[in-house]
Amino acid sequence: MIEIERKFLVASEAFKKEAQKSTQIVQGFLNTDPIRTVRIRIKGNQGFITVKGIGNESGTSRFEWEKPISVNEAEQLLSLCEPGMIEKIRYEIQSGKHTIEVDEFFGQNKGLVLAEIELDNENESFLKPDWLGKEVTGDPKYYNAQLSKNPFHLW
Repeated sequence: MIEIERKFLVASEAFKKEAQKSTQIVQGFLNTDPIRTVRIRIKGNQGFITVKGIGNESGTSRFEWEKPISVNEAEQLLSLCEPGMIEKIRYEIQSGKHTIEVDEFFGQNKGLVLAEIELDNENESFLKPDWLGKEVTGDPKYYNAQLSKNPFHLW
């Protein structure tokens, strides 16, 4: 239940040519406290509830618990969320033995494109495609919970 993840800005749209899959995502937050963020998400035709804990010092590792729920349940819970829905398309790109997930944001965060890669340990190496830009792991302003409160278009 510990998620180890690194996050990067994306330097070009070249990732779209490499994507094997893309999925529309809408998500909101019942709680954006960094100690216990509670997210509701509809990803494609599936709903999810996720609880995330505070990250370690580097921001690379943190507790994550996620369970599937019905889309109907997710829609009802989204209506209870704090203001600031996140809308994005997630692209999945295979890079060696890893999958890089690239989120292209819309709505209040239009223009922001972030890539995430989950690792087995914090020091694990991985193939870095040319379109992978500056690392922003651990920078709270790039967390989705923060983007819901302080969207990209206000920066």
